[in-house]
Amino acid sequence: MAQLALNRFKTKTVVITTSEQTAYTAPAGYTAIVLYAHVTNYGSADATVTMSHVRSSTTTEIIKQGAVPQNDAFVPMDGKLVLETTDSIKVSASANTTLKLILSILETAN
Repeated sequence: MAQLALNRFKTKTVVITTSEQTAYTAPAGYTAIVLYAHVTNYGSADATVTMSHVRSSTTTEIIKQGAVPQNDAFVPMDGKLVLETTDSIKVSASANTTLKLILSILETAN
């Protein structure tokens, strides 16, 4: 039987669109800690971002329609967020292909 790695550091990047999409899901056998989240607006107009934590059928907004000025950035989380197995982070934006999300994550074997 293969043993799970005790700790794994991950970086996830997503081009955010107007359709809600899953940026990250904690894998089976792991608890994840979102260490850092950063949204960059590389477009030519201001945009907004919505980022949520999802567990089963419960969705909790981390930020709803947070303003991200053009050629600037926004940090949607102040501190760390623990994700249990199968919890996910979902994101959407007010405009297509103007925002990018980067997540820094630590996965720890359960």
